[in-house]
Amino acid sequence: MDEIQNFAQWSLDAIREEGGSFSWLEEQRFDWTTTTSQALEQILNGKTIILITDKKRKWLEKYILSNLNSEKLERPLLPIISIDCMYQHYDGVTGGEMIDVVEDMISLSHKENCFFWYIGKGDDKRADIAKRKDTSYFWIFDEDYLNAFNLKSYDKSLDIKLLQLYRLFDASLNAAMFGEVDVNS
Repeated sequence: MDEIQNFAQWSLDAIREEGGSFSWLEEQRFDWTTTTSQALEQILNGKTIILITDKKRKWLEKYILSNLNSEKLERPLLPIISIDCMYQHYDGVTGGEMIDVVEDMISLSHKENCFFWYIGKGDDKRADIAKRKDTSYFWIFDEDYLNAFNLKSYDKSLDIKLLQLYRLFDASLNAAMFGEVDVNS
């Protein structure tokens, strides 16, 4: 039986296997492993992912929702839902009181068995609900947010980098689910 690998080392090896186009990620691998290992642990513990993106990343939301549970994958299906599917008027949510109402609705349906995955600009109001929870997973732009994977929205290669991140996330998820990597190390 193969030895279970440490997640940080596994991530570095996976990034290097992808070649030069992923070299930017090698420099940020510590931010990657810290944040992603916590998200993977929550997924392995059966939590539902509530995906939130800013408006410019709606294309990525659709991509993730259609690929995370693709019929081509040979792994168990994972509970993931868009915040907009839970509450169609989410864009109209402003202020703490209305966010409390949405949080209450989510709490009624999921208890504490969910976490937010936010992708987008840090100052976007769509990020506010995720920023309230320590368990949230962030790919956040233009803000040095604690325990988040930080990117720049003005990066000309941003869309490519986001797809690369998703590819690494998906591979990390497989490795964690099939016991190839220990996300707690």
